[in-house]
Amino acid sequence: MDYDRITTDDQLAELTRRIGAAEKVALDTEFVAEHSYRPQLCLVQLSLDGQLAIIDPLKIRDMDPLWRGLARGDHETIVHAGREEIVFSMTAIDAVPARLFDVQIAAGLIGLEYPAGYGSLAQKLLGASPAKGETRTDWRRRPLSEQQLQYALNDVAYLEPMRNQLVARLEQLDRTQWLADEMQRWTDQVRDAQQRDRWRRVSGIGNLSPRVKAIVRELWRWREGEAERRNQPPRRVLRDDLLVELARRHTTDPKRIRAVRGMDRSDLRHAYGQLADCIRRGKQIPDAELPQAAHRRPLPAKITMLGQFLASAVGSLCHQASLAPSIVGNPTDVRELIAYRLGYFHKDDPPPALAVGWRAEMIGSVLDDLLAGKLAIRITDAESDEPLAFEPVGE
Repeated sequence: MDYDRITTDDQLAELTRRIGAAEKVALDTEFVAEHSYRPQLCLVQLSLDGQLAIIDPLKIRDMDPLWRGLARGDHETIVHAGREEIVFSMTAIDAVPARLFDVQIAAGLIGLEYPAGYGSLAQKLLGASPAKGETRTDWRRRPLSEQQLQYALNDVAYLEPMRNQLVARLEQLDRTQWLADEMQRWTDQVRDAQQRDRWRRVSGIGNLSPRVKAIVRELWRWREGEAERRNQPPRRVLRDDLLVELARRHTTDPKRIRAVRGMDRSDLRHAYGQLADCIRRGKQIPDAELPQAAHRRPLPAKITMLGQFLASAVGSLCHQASLAPSIVGNPTDVRELIAYRLGYFHKDDPPPALAVGWRAEMIGSVLDDLLAGKLAIRITDAESDEPLAFEPVGE
């Protein structure tokens, strides 16, 4: 495939002007995430109305003009599973590329597999088979071979043709607004995940007391700062299990901190005092400022039982409506809707996913009628691909 290779700031400026004149921009990136605090951007691949380009971020002084160009204008930005592309853009300029169209999400809204890999979608929509073989490439290494560059280009070459196929089907199903709503919801979720405190993602904290969670939060904040200073993944600085163990022990004695198995590492020896200070701060936080769980009534066993039963009904409804079940929701989402309808949510809690938007229109309303006894589920043909029927009660 012919392409433009962008390796200087002047070339990037010219490419950015071309982005401003394009109608459709397909975007993909290659990055390495396992060795640094943030993923290291190594390549950017673009297709501007079919004209391919590769940008080498390791040779360009300032990549911000690219992200500003992608965020401005009236072009549509086409991606596949574009979370990292959104994060790169938000980290650089606190904005997302214009008019995002994610082919993975669009595929789920017409009933294809979700989440579907790039090659799988290209095969199903276009009968194409993108080249494989470079999935283990270290994209930081230079020079990259022509084979590696061609492999990277494959990841944008099929995006616009796939988009065109998906748009046609979305229009047939009258779901173009669904996609617009879903893209907004998705980008909001990515933005929220980047901006809010992420300490609650530490594994193993579910059953800890509020006081211990407060200590976890202080230790997590130290770990984030240290990881950024060292430019290392946070869990390489201090594993989750060690962080939780320190919080449980409550000790502010550096010698006892060092005695915890796994803490006697040369790169942590300078930090025992800092960790003790974190634990001390967590222990001194006033009760009113401790992390609190969601203010909901405990869910009884019947909610779990109903959720398991109705999750199967949701799968059947999705297949009948040409929707991928996993883009609609999972059993937890079904339980959340049941709990919401039965009054287990706090008044300030946001409604669950199945109670708003197109999900409520297609799925939530049916579950509401089932819960209210207005609908019944009947097995029509046990050997059919769609054995369940939903019928009004009394008919």
